[in-house]
Amino acid sequence: MTAEQGSPTLVLGPLLRHVDTTAASVWVETSAGCEVTVTAGERSWTGRTFAVHDHHYALVECEGLEPGTITPYTVTIGGRQVWPEDPDGLGLPPSVIPTLKPGKPLRLAFGSCRTSVEHDEEGNKTHGVDALRAYALAMARVTVPDGDLPAELPWPDMVLFLGDQVYADETTQAMRDFIESRRDIEQAPWAELKDWQEYAELYRLAWCDPVTRWLLSTLPSAMIFDDHDIRDDWNTSAQWRREMEQTDWWHERIVAGLGSYWVYQHLGNLTSQERAEDPVWQRIVQHEGDDELDLTEELDRFADRADQEPTSYRWSYARDVADTRLVVVDSRAARVLEDDQRSILDEAEMSWLDEQLRGDVDHLLIGTSLPFLLPEGLQNLEAFSEALAGGAWGRRGAKAGEFFRQGVDLEHWGAFQEGFRQVAGMVKEVAVGARGAAPRTVTFLSGDVHHSYVSQVVGPRDASKVVQAVCSPIRNPLKRRWRFATAALSYGVAGPLGLLAARSAKVPDPPFRWNRLRGPWFDNNLATLEVTDAGLDMWWATGNVHDGRHDRPVLTCVETVEIEAPRQA
Repeated sequence: MTAEQGSPTLVLGPLLRHVDTTAASVWVETSAGCEVTVTAGERSWTGRTFAVHDHHYALVECEGLEPGTITPYTVTIGGRQVWPEDPDGLGLPPSVIPTLKPGKPLRLAFGSCRTSVEHDEEGNKTHGVDALRAYALAMARVTVPDGDLPAELPWPDMVLFLGDQVYADETTQAMRDFIESRRDIEQAPWAELKDWQEYAELYRLAWCDPVTRWLLSTLPSAMIFDDHDIRDDWNTSAQWRREMEQTDWWHERIVAGLGSYWVYQHLGNLTSQERAEDPVWQRIVQHEGDDELDLTEELDRFADRADQEPTSYRWSYARDVADTRLVVVDSRAARVLEDDQRSILDEAEMSWLDEQLRGDVDHLLIGTSLPFLLPEGLQNLEAFSEALAGGAWGRRGAKAGEFFRQGVDLEHWGAFQEGFRQVAGMVKEVAVGARGAAPRTVTFLSGDVHHSYVSQVVGPRDASKVVQAVCSPIRNPLKRRWRFATAALSYGVAGPLGLLAARSAKVPDPPFRWNRLRGPWFDNNLATLEVTDAGLDMWWATGNVHDGRHDRPVLTCVETVEIEAPRQA
C-alpha cells in the first residue's frame, strides 16, 4: 500500500505477543504518533501510541475472543490499513490470531542466538541459513518440509526466544553502516551500540524481513534476554561490572538496552493482568488527553534503576497452558555479584522461582537462556573457575580464575554454585513429589552455547524425568574450526579435567548426575517440543537451500528426541 503524504506508516510489526484462550496482544512501531486499530472478524480494538526517544510504539489489547479459533486480522493506523502486506510476492497467507484451545496439549517452538543479514548467497555463506525463515516458509506452505517432517508442518502454539534476539556488541555490516552515519566508529563504543536510536535500528534489522514479519505477526511469541542483547559476558562477575562502569559509555548503553528490551520484548510477554500491575504500563494507560505520551525520561529512569537495583523489577514470568507450566527465568539481570557472595539469582528472584517450581502439572518447563546442565565435565570446570576466582588457590589463583572465566565464557549456572544448588534442590523436590504430585517431566529449555544437545538426569525410576534441551543457534553458527574444539572440550577433555580441577578446589560434587542423550549438533536450527500421551516429542530443524533458491530454504529435520514419561496409573 502506498502511504499518503504525511500520514503515519508502519515501521515494524505487527508482532503477535501473549495469547491465551480469549485475549491477544499486538505490538507495533509506527513512524509518528497515532491511533492503532486491530480488527479481527467483526471486532476491533484500538490503542494509542506512546513515544520513546522520538520513536512511536503501541500495544493493542484484543479481548473477548473465542477460544480455539484462528481469525485473520488487519492493522489500521491513522485511519489507513497498513497490514497485511506481501511486498515480495511470496504468497504468504493472512496474519491470524490463533487463540488457545482449552485442554489442548502444548506445542512449543524454541531457540536462541539470531543475527540479521541478507537471505542471499552471501548471507547464507557467512551466517548460514536462517532456521526461523525456513520454519516460517514451511508454516506458510511456501516450501514443503523435507526429510522426517510432515508435509504440512503443524503450527506451534507459540515460539519461545531464549536470548540473543539481537547482537548489540557483534554488529553486522548494515548496523555498522548505520552507526557510522551518525558518529565516529573509531571512538568508544566503536561498532557496538551506544544509545536508543541504535537499538531501534538493530531491532528493525532483526524483524523487518517480510517472511520474519509474517511469522511474528501470526505465531505468538515469548522472549527473554541473554548477554548479547546487552553485551558479551553481561554480569559475569563483580570485576566485569566494575570495568564496565568505569567507561564513559556503559551507562547510556545499559539504560538504552534495558529500556528498549522492555518496549520491544518484555511488554509483550505480559498478560493483561500483569500489564495492569506494571508501573510503566500504568503510566501509559493512565495518560489522558489527545496528545501522545512521551515516556522517554520515565523509561530511562526505570531502566537505570532496574540495572542498579535488580530487585526493583522482575523480568521473569510464568505461563500455564493446559497441563503444562512454563517458567521463564532471567539468568542475567538478577545476579548477585558481591566479592563475598555470588548467585545467579538474587534472594527475591530465587524466592519467586521457589514459588513457581511446583508439581500438580503434567509437565514443568523451565526456560533459561543459559543451560542449567552443561556437559558434566564443563559444569565442573565452571565450578572450579568460580572457586579459583574466589581465592581457593590464593591471590594469584584468583586473578587467573577471573581471567579464565571471562576469557572462556565460564559464566553459566555451574559458575554460580550457590544458585545452581538451590535450584537443583527445588527440582529434586518437584521430581520426587515433595511439591505436589510429581510431573511426568521437568525440562530445562536453553540456548546460548551455539550447539544443541539433550541430557537427562539420572534419578529414581518413579521420579519425574528431568531433562536439559538446548537449541542454539537460530542463525549464528560457530566457525567449523571451533566446532571440533567445542565438541572435544565439552564432551571429551573437560570430563576428567573438570572433575580433577573441581576436587582440587574442594568444590562439592553436584547434587545429581546427568548423561547426554543426544548431540552435539551445530546446525542453525529451531526446535519444537510437543506434549504427547507418551511424554514429550522434540525435534530440531534447519534450513537447506535447493536449486539455488537461497531466499526460500526448505525446512529439514536435524534430530528427533522422544522422552517417554507415561502418565502414572
